[in-house]
Amino acid sequence: MKEPLVLLPGMMCDARLFAPQIAALSANRCIHLAPVAGAAKVENLAERVLENAPARFALAGHDLGGIVAMEIVRRAPARVSRIALLDTSAQAETPGIAAAREDQIVAAKSGRLDEVLRDELSLEDLAPGPNRAEIFTMLGRMAADLGSEAYVNQARAMQRRPDQQKTLRKLKIPTLILCGELDRLTPVRRHEFLATLVNGATLEIVPGAGHLPTLEQPAVTTQLFEKWLETPLVLR
Repeated sequence: MKEPLVLLPGMMCDARLFAPQIAALSANRCIHLAPVAGAAKVENLAERVLENAPARFALAGHDLGGIVAMEIVRRAPARVSRIALLDTSAQAETPGIAAAREDQIVAAKSGRLDEVLRDELSLEDLAPGPNRAEIFTMLGRMAADLGSEAYVNQARAMQRRPDQQKTLRKLKIPTLILCGELDRLTPVRRHEFLATLVNGATLEIVPGAGHLPTLEQPAVTTQLFEKWLETPLVLR
């Protein structure tokens, strides 16, 4: 049987972020969607995923989900057969951005989540295209459904996240580094750097996509997932 795949959505996203991939891949593979919520530290989020994950699994995470994925593979390397990191970062938060998150957290707690979300992600963070407005609207729905408490916890997790460069240098499993060509939040150069940290990593830049390639270019992203999932496993 093919190894199960655990998907970790990005900040203020849920299973809808991976809907095209779930639809395409679930016919012959068990898919687990692990919420990245309910705790204010990356380490605790990783623990929660591991408590409910299969004994051994492929792991893919977007944005905050990618940050949690790196912590999972650091904590339990024998359980992760392969890893995909999408539109994310291995570095700790910069002091300036960490400080700015305080104002956003206060605003979210005071009922101004819509205002905070407009600051976090704008329409321009998605690539131009016929589905741009529809995807942006879906993103707003996901965030509204998760709510202010989830935002505060996720912002704290981002603010305090550990540096995982050492973790990536130790990886010896099939690793996919993927990002949208037009991603302004986690730009291509950051992923080029990530790929240099992992021996044998595959770097894929998705044309015509911004920060959400799973939705902006679903067919291309799914094909890249399939290729990564079929890469022969590395014996430890």
